Amino acid sequence: MNPKILVAAAVAAMAGMVALVTSIPSGQDAGAPAFEDITISLAGVEVERLSERAATISVSFEISNPNPGAVRVQVLDYQLYETGVGGAQLGGGQIGSRPGGLVEFGSDYYTLLGGGTLSLSDELVLRNTGDVPDLWERLAGDPSWRVTGDVFWNLSSVTIGQENELHFEFDG
Repeated sequence: MNPKILVAAAVAAMAGMVALVTSIPSGQDAGAPAFEDITISLAGVEVERLSERAATISVSFEISNPNPGAVRVQVLDYQLYETGVGGAQLGGGQIGSRPGGLVEFGSDYYTLLGGGTLSLSDELVLRNTGDVPDLWERLAGDPSWRVTGDVFWNLSSVTIGQENELHFEFDG
């Protein structure tokens, strides 16, 4: 058999494999719609308990998934500010957890079904050190809040998607 024919057949086979691999869509079916970002809103910030020594503040969020498929909300990081007292940060929190490695046992993420909403809330406890008496007066009256943070989420499939981040900022 002619060696030129063998080389030509091998080159043709390689070109066919390259064409096949590059024509397969990576991660998503060609006919599937693109995923939209999830949305987040501030459901409320409430002073639950207030004494001369401490204040307990509840922070609530609503996360919506406009997509037909489920997503995983891994973690919501937030910071809370009272804007009437110099805009100082009062505290912050984290709801959920991000995977730390390839396999993590006991991960704390939330599955958000397509078209669904998810309510997440957290409590902050502030200690009154007496350094900012105006803050305690504002908490007893009508405080004005600013909440900033990030939500980390991904598609609920192991083979599709990457980690996504949504930054948020609410005043009111």
